[in-house]
Amino acid sequence: MAGTILVIDEGTTSTRAMLFALDGHCLGSAQRELTQHYPAPGLVEHDAAEIWQRTLECAREMVERAGGAERVAAIGITNQRETIVFWDKTTGEPLAPAIVWQDRRTAELCAALKEQGHEAAVQAKTGLLLDPYFSASKIGWALANWPQLREAGHRLAVGTVESWLVWKLTGGRHVTDATNASRTALMAIGSGGWDDGLLALFGVPRAILPEIVDCAGRFGETRLFGAPIPICGLVGDQQAATIGQACLEPGDTKATYGTGAFVLTATGTALPSSRHRLLATVAWQLDGQRHYALEGSVFVAGSLIKWLRDDLGLLASAAESEAIARSVTDNGGVFLVPALSGLGAPWWRPDARAAISGLSFSAKRAHVIRAALEAQAHQTHDLKTAFAGDGCDWTRLRIDGGMAANDWLAQDLADMLGIEVERPAFVETTAIGAAMLAGVGAGLFATLAEAAALRGETQVFRPAMDSQKRQVRLDGWATAVKAVLDS
Repeated sequence: MAGTILVIDEGTTSTRAMLFALDGHCLGSAQRELTQHYPAPGLVEHDAAEIWQRTLECAREMVERAGGAERVAAIGITNQRETIVFWDKTTGEPLAPAIVWQDRRTAELCAALKEQGHEAAVQAKTGLLLDPYFSASKIGWALANWPQLREAGHRLAVGTVESWLVWKLTGGRHVTDATNASRTALMAIGSGGWDDGLLALFGVPRAILPEIVDCAGRFGETRLFGAPIPICGLVGDQQAATIGQACLEPGDTKATYGTGAFVLTATGTALPSSRHRLLATVAWQLDGQRHYALEGSVFVAGSLIKWLRDDLGLLASAAESEAIARSVTDNGGVFLVPALSGLGAPWWRPDARAAISGLSFSAKRAHVIRAALEAQAHQTHDLKTAFAGDGCDWTRLRIDGGMAANDWLAQDLADMLGIEVERPAFVETTAIGAAMLAGVGAGLFATLAEAAALRGETQVFRPAMDSQKRQVRLDGWATAVKAVLDS
């Protein structure tokens, strides 16, 4: 019997394929960078053909590592969510650039819809807010501004990245899972179907959209690697991390620190609502039953460190940021508000711009880098306050993602939040979550709870900061954010 699961983990800046044994042990990983295109300020695009080709390369490497396709029991796919792809059903080729979740080109459109009083109805139906972050306004903008999409007519297919990959892997299956569909602002989160009112509001024809399916099951098979391999798991990246962190019971909370930072608190089968501008989202759907989560989204986390490294030249590598942060005793009064693509929850200000404040001649490179890392705990504290206001305060935070490997950052989170922070030994829990779902879909595990054994061992970071010192930092951060919001 095939004894491995292949996971395709489609990120914002790279694509990976990872091979897992059924005990959760990672047997191998292949990764390729993805090109970020910035045609104008606030615009972020990908080449969907590049996404597919580099994903295919990585997957082939891992199938070979497994010893051939016949040794792979199932494929699980997890992806950056709101990014939207446009392709031709006849040729299977992209018709336009993919518009990335970070893209802000529809900020004015969303603001106009807010002014017209549509946000309350959108939030009630979708659990989301009117923001360029979500897919619906991107699709509507593309249909209005790219003639080749209108000219394609019935040949046009639209979907999030997992939908695009399934189409290419299967040779034409057009599906999307419920977690990704819940991030489009076109799905009614209570009923789980595309909503006619939302489709009309954003100008999106139903015929171009995929069928909404569960997160685990059999969604077709691919024959691109020799023997057929079934595709058995589909899930958005933040929901995958929630599952991979075994946040399966109401109140369980995880935070993923990748390109952005995303916190989800499980609420079970109860659909949450927020009075503090948090989001309701589908955490997973099995056998047609949806489980939900309350979510807070921070747009800039790991991408801030990448910017400091690649564009400002302040770092030789992301890894050295930990040692540099430890080289100074505090931030020297420097605060960095990382609104490089606007501010997410709980502010939702796509027009906000980043700022570094508190600079003086005594400020050094190390203070700026430390302020960048501190910003992660500050942004997370803002979210914790909002979650508490909605009756979902955290008693423990489970962290993962590339930035979570930084011990200084993990301890700073515990100190600033005043709660225990738990980190698994294997921090790539997004991939683990996709493997868990694929395992359930393939019948290798009876339930997600049984599959949760794949998570493995954890390390706990406990609060150790003096409350007065914590408050000084929180006050300084609040002042810095207010200056950004008021500018």
